Amino acid sequence: MQWFFIALLSSFLSAFAAITQKKVLFNRGPLEFSFLLSIVNLLFSIPFFFFIDYGTIHSYNLFILFIKSIIGVSAFLCVMTALKNLQISNALPLLALTPGFVAVFAFIFLGESLKTTEVIGLISLIAGTYILESKNLKEILSPLNVFLKSKYHHYVILALLLFTASSIMDKLLLIKLNLTPISLTAFQHLFFALLFLMIYLLYGGVKKFEHINFNKKDLWWIVLISILTIGYRYTQIVSISLASVALTLAVKRTSVLWATIIGGKIFKDSNLLKKTIAVLFILLGAVLILKD
Repeated sequence: MQWFFIALLSSFLSAFAAITQKKVLFNRGPLEFSFLLSIVNLLFSIPFFFFIDYGTIHSYNLFILFIKSIIGVSAFLCVMTALKNLQISNALPLLALTPGFVAVFAFIFLGESLKTTEVIGLISLIAGTYILESKNLKEILSPLNVFLKSKYHHYVILALLLFTASSIMDKLLLIKLNLTPISLTAFQHLFFALLFLMIYLLYGGVKKFEHINFNKKDLWWIVLISILTIGYRYTQIVSISLASVALTLAVKRTSVLWATIIGGKIFKDSNLLKKTIAVLFILLGAVLILKD
């Protein structure tokens, strides 16, 4: 059960990271914030490089980790864009739909059968999503309209797909390619910083880079977010090394419940009780689908 408590710790750290991210995103754009956070993350990750077994490092696993980092950077940018423009209690719960996406795609493209519990889980996910996005019970199609018309919900859906791929690659790197949680964490943050630097320069050019607003108050918040981010990423990686990706993600996704309740209260989100009920339906669906 050690993996469970580590995954639960990851969920708490992730929830508080999301809440503080939302606070900083009021004043900064998603790309600028992501770039600054990646630099601070790299600085805090430097000690990890002194504890790496470099005998396990080779060009192939670093290449796979680099591809995984591209996916991770894309997913993180999608989430930050959605988090800036949507209420925290609207954006984060949708990330718990990952198991449903995996189950449906496996059914359609791989011909895998769905167990009764998985079907019930999918129904629970759909019910939770409907409750979360519906304006009122009379407008049956309102959640569908939200997903079709809101580009920020499209970012969340894309992030769902990318996070699914990223988590599976974590398992590949740890089990098949012999990376340790410490080396994966260290090199991932190095690649994240390089990738965000490249994106920032390509997007805004050198002039925009030179005129970054280094607000001291925001920077202290970014330092806190960095500590929380490294904490939840490392604990998630450790949990995945001890248990299956599915089990770890099932526990890790409880972060959306803590973030919805606590973050919703802090930022005065609307219809918080309804959204909390929706999150419980979504989490129940995720657990049923991931149940061994």
